[in-house]
Parts: sequence; structure tokens; C-alpha cells
Amino acid sequence: MEIRTAIGMLRKLMCISACMILVLLLQVRASAQVPVNTVKEGKMYIELSKHLSEAVLDSFIKRYDLADLALKFFIKTGQQDTLKLLGWHIDKNDNDLFAISKPLLSSEDLTNLAGKIMFTEKQPGIDALFPAINNGLLYGYNRYKNRSSFAIQDSVVTFYLRNKKDAVSVKLAGSFNNWHPERLSMTKTDSGWIANVKLAPGKYWYKFIADGRWLVDEDNLQRENDGEGNINSVFYKTNYVFKLNGHTEAKKVYLSGSFNKWQPKELLMQRTATGWELPIYLADGTHTYKFVIDGSWQVDPANPERYPNEFNDFNSVIHLGNEYLFRLKGYETAKQVLLTGTFNGWRKDELFMKRTDSGWVLPYSLGPGNYEYRFIVEHTELIDPANPLVTSDDSKMANSYLILDPNYTFRLKGYASAKKVFLAGDFNNYAEHSLAMKQVGNEWVFSVHLTRGKHIYKFIVDGQWIRDPENKLWEQNRYGTGDSVIWFGE
Repeated sequence: MEIRTAIGMLRKLMCISACMILVLLLQVRASAQVPVNTVKEGKMYIELSKHLSEAVLDSFIKRYDLADLALKFFIKTGQQDTLKLLGWHIDKNDNDLFAISKPLLSSEDLTNLAGKIMFTEKQPGIDALFPAINNGLLYGYNRYKNRSSFAIQDSVVTFYLRNKKDAVSVKLAGSFNNWHPERLSMTKTDSGWIANVKLAPGKYWYKFIADGRWLVDEDNLQRENDGEGNINSVFYKTNYVFKLNGHTEAKKVYLSGSFNKWQPKELLMQRTATGWELPIYLADGTHTYKFVIDGSWQVDPANPERYPNEFNDFNSVIHLGNEYLFRLKGYETAKQVLLTGTFNGWRKDELFMKRTDSGWVLPYSLGPGNYEYRFIVEHTELIDPANPLVTSDDSKMANSYLILDPNYTFRLKGYASAKKVFLAGDFNNYAEHSLAMKQVGNEWVFSVHLTRGKHIYKFIVDGQWIRDPENKLWEQNRYGTGDSVIWFGE
């Protein structure tokens, strides 16, 4: 919403809030065939029949300056995006009637207009709900009908809306610009509208706004619900292209790998003049894969690096991002040592370590995150003796715990006389004696890597589980003791 529109809405709310007794009614009838706009329980309340004539509806919208709500579009399509983005709640919605409401500003809020304008510009929490690289995202690909994917030149993506040539104005909004409906104007072409956006590799939501109406990309087959009732188009800024030369006589070729749990018929490759290819987004890490050519599984002939698999065969391997050197000292007389962990699905037939003069090593690409792992020395599993971080105080049940690129530090103030303080949360499966906090002055600290979004946690002080006394945000758990909550990345 433009600043002037936000201020206009504020002025309307200020007038209503100042009076608190002003009731705007066209006519109240039990059938609700006439629109109702009133103040109800401290909220602006609008009730409409879905069978109103266009003339009556237009008159109502004009009288109360409600064009920005796209009420006609909501009645016609049922899409709630515009209403929810502007802070309205759907109170009632059936075949004949719908009602929406929005809290009024209190008198003490009226002095902070800038804050309210910011509220109308940005849907609260959207960045945490949907960052460019979100929780657990391993891969993504684009699928379109009627056209190919968006053109990409270096890091600039050209978003394209086909047709809509009768529109006066078209905007582009998405997770890349905080869903601002006025900030990014599209340019009209002979076949539609375009806008250039510089994006890093990752996953993004977007919508077009044609003359005030929020629209999904009808040519984009990738859509997702944001959990709030809104359907958004999905675009992946890719960072890797899988290529298979030859096999031009094949009818279909699919890509299958560890990143998509080896689904054989999901990632359909595109035919080229010399073979097949598929641009894809892949998270940093180590990925194994094969091509499925008319039902026949084959390794990548252009990639010499391979890992053994459970079928006495091999999978092709690619590495993205930085390498971490896993090292196990000693055991020089062992015949073989393997590495297994959450990063490879705990497979015990894949990651054979290399012998050195002082032990065993294996360089392995991993992205930022928290990982569990073990070594397997001639069929005997053991934790890493050089890593004090484990997931349990029971050595038989424990796994070694690795934190790469920590980006958040938990702090517990006070408790200076405590002997031991541990951190536990959803990021380490609530292991009780895993993450020992370090005492620094009058507080205990520990740094982990958090994905953006919601996380729950607790501190364990000399065996007693407590919520974070400095964090007022918490939610109830099954034990009735509550967990502290943090929204990271907002």
C-alpha cells in the first residue's frame, strides 16, 4: 500500500476511534442484502451479501473509500490475499454472506503514525515465515505452462506476466521485497509485463498486482499456501544445472537423488539439441544422484566422482559449498572406517574414510547447520573422541554433535553460582546434556546455528529445566511446564 493510502486509512480509523460511537450504516436488514459498515467490539466491521448488485456494491465501496480492499475480487474468486495483507480478519464466509473486521487504533496509538504505516506496508512475520532459503530446503525447480521459466542474466531475474495488456498498472510483490504492493512497478511490453529483480539462489514467493488486484502467476505450476489462507506462486533462483549429453532417442529422462529422496518420476529433465538438462536449486552440501532414462537408472557419465550404494553399484556425487574435514585419530590397524550421520541419512555403506599416518580423514561438503554423526570402525560404532558435544550422556545412545556457522547466541543471565547449565531445544532434539553453556561474567552463553523461523528451547540449570526469564514469549508443552519461543530472522 502506498504511504498516502496508509495515511488515509489511519485518518479514517482515527476519526472512528475518537468518536467510538459513530456507526456507519446504509441500512440494516436481517437478510444482510445491504452492505453494513460499522464499529463492533472495538473493530471496524463490514458485512456484505455476495448477491448485491454491482451498482450497490460500487456505491458502498466509493462512499467509504474501500477500493484498496478489492472486495469485488474477493466475492468473485474467494481469494483473501489483499484483505489479509491489509490486516483484515475473515469473520464469516459462506455462499451468501461474508463479514470482515479489523481492530481500531486506540487513542494512545494515534501519536505513532509512522509505526502504523509500517504495519500496513508489511505483513508481520512474513520474512520469518518465508526467507529466501527456508527451513530444511534442499532443492527446488521451476515448472511453467505456455512458456519457459523466467530469464536469468547473472543474478538478475526477469519476472514476466503474460498478457494483461488491458491493465493500467501492474506491480510485483513477493518475499524478496517484504510484499510491498507499490515498490516494484512492472514495465509493459508487446506481450505482457516485465520487472527485473536481483536475487540470490533460493526460494521465493511472489504475486502480481494488476490494477490493485493480487494475482498468482497462471503460467506457473508451482504454488504454495502460506498457512494463512493465501496461495502464492513459487520461484526458485537456481544455482546448478544437471546435464546429460546424448540419449536424444529417449522419450523421458528424470533426475533422481538424495535431495528428493530418490523419487524416480518427479524431476523431469528438458530436452535440448544435444541431450537433456535441468536447472535446479540445491542447498550447500553433498548430494548423490542418478539419471532415469526411460526407466533405466544410470550414473552421470560426465562426472567421475561416485559413492557406493546398497545395490553394489554407484551413485554420482556433487559437492556444493565448503568442505568440513572429519578426522578420527588412531585406529591405524583398522581395515576400514566409515562416517555416518544425519547428513547422509545414517547410511553405513557410503562414506569410506581415507587412512593417514595418524588415523582416518574424510573431507565432506556441508552447508550451515547442526549435524549428528558417528564413526564406524570395523562394524563398531563410536562417537568422535575429539568432539565434546554429544546428544546424550549415555555413551551407547549418544551421537557426536557438529555446529557449522553458528549464527545465534543464547544467553542466560544470573545463576552465577550454578555448577552446570545446558541448552536444549528443537535444534538438538532436546538432548539434556548435549550443549554445555559457558559462563562469561554474570551470564551463561552458547552459540548454535538456527534456521530462520520459530524455535523452542529451555535452559537446564543444575538439573532443573527452566524457561528463559528474559524472554516473555513462550508456549505450553505436553508437560504443562512451557517452552520459551524465539522467532529467528525477523
